[in-house]
Amino acid sequence: MRNEYAADLGLTEPDLAPDWPTQFARWFADAVAYPLPEPNAMVVGTADAEGRPSGRTVLLKGYDPEGFVFYTNYGSRKGAEATANPWASLVFPWFPMQRQVVVAGRVERVDRAETEAYFASRPRGSQLGAWASAQSTVVPDRAALDAAYRAVAERFAGMDRIPAPPHWGGFRVRPETVEFWQGRAGRLHDRLRYRRTDEGAWVVERLAP
Repeated sequence: MRNEYAADLGLTEPDLAPDWPTQFARWFADAVAYPLPEPNAMVVGTADAEGRPSGRTVLLKGYDPEGFVFYTNYGSRKGAEATANPWASLVFPWFPMQRQVVVAGRVERVDRAETEAYFASRPRGSQLGAWASAQSTVVPDRAALDAAYRAVAERFAGMDRIPAPPHWGGFRVRPETVEFWQGRAGRLHDRLRYRRTDEGAWVVERLAP
């Protein structure tokens, strides 16, 4: 199963923005306009304290020069791994556009005020779900999960504002590298990477495909 990439697409150094946030904003806008079904979907890779990796797809909820933010239950597998081994990778798999963005960097929790502000913007059903689900733990069946949701719905019935659970919040991946990958014919893809140096400056490097 192999699809040939377009011969007329490419990514050269003069095409790049002077910094990765601007370049990401350009490509993200392209993904939204394409349109991709969930352009902010990304694969988050983490590893436990022993280095055993795991990955899953989550939704990007914000980005700026400080990094990329997503939210989760801190007790989930990704939450526990990001706490024990605070490094992660992100992959934006924009396959219909023959593009990927690959990020690697250090993970930190966002401050509580930022978490609470985002939680307040979530639909009520998602807020209740964050309280009801002990994410990544084993449950006996679907009925148990539904019962937990009903109990939480009753607990917060009549309340206009549901607080953010103390075990739930945001992570920010502060990138050390941000790679922009553009498919090319013959598998000679373009891979241009912004890399932060030990001095804190950013350099652009071309990687062999």
